[in-house]
Amino acid sequence: MNARDGQAETPAAPLIRIANLVKSYRRGGQVVPVLTGITLDIAAGAFTALMGPSGSGKSTLLNLIAGIDKPDSGLLQVNGLDIAAMSESALAHWRAANVGFVFQFYNLMPVLTAFENVELPLLLTGLSRRERRERVEMTLALVGLADRMDHTPNELSGGQQQRVAIARAIVTDPMLIVADEPTGDLDRQSAADVLTLLRRLNDELGKTIVMVTHDAHAAAQARTIVHLDKGELIAGGAAGAMG
Repeated sequence: MNARDGQAETPAAPLIRIANLVKSYRRGGQVVPVLTGITLDIAAGAFTALMGPSGSGKSTLLNLIAGIDKPDSGLLQVNGLDIAAMSESALAHWRAANVGFVFQFYNLMPVLTAFENVELPLLLTGLSRRERRERVEMTLALVGLADRMDHTPNELSGGQQQRVAIARAIVTDPMLIVADEPTGDLDRQSAADVLTLLRRLNDELGKTIVMVTHDAHAAAQARTIVHLDKGELIAGGAAGAMG
């Protein structure tokens, strides 16, 4: 209730609004349904894990939310924008400004240092060289790699490479981080370190994170777990780790 006038406050609109979302792919002469009417809201500041068996549609849903792919039909809004209706050019600009990507296999440029890999997204901005350096150094310090910025990927462990990838994802200060199996190629300790970092980004910086994972231990670090099966939303709820 509003203390001044006794009126109920209007709930904040979700950052991501999905309704009756449908996606299929053509393989040969057949149309293969992948998502068959997903309806889901994700609030700003949420940490949501998407789980499900192989072929359940979780990575497809992540790619749609990130603007990498477009749905066949249904509503898909991010921060009030109908991203499915954008042109490819407008969508590319929107992704660069608003979405940070973290992948299972890091996708780092092997000939570039950690500093140079993290700087890459900033080269598309209007920041000066000095501003870029300050931003990159601050971000690498945030992920615990201030002493590794001059190392190339082959001089870093898998966990360190993934932390470089996370630094690259957040250096532009995106409102949304999408992570596709971010711990899938890591040993247990490195995976735990990466998940702790993601939780910090969510808890301390308020970053909205949507993460695909098959690992229940990884999913338990999220605030909410959403289960998919055969292209349908079958369950969702608070993650056990949040209590």
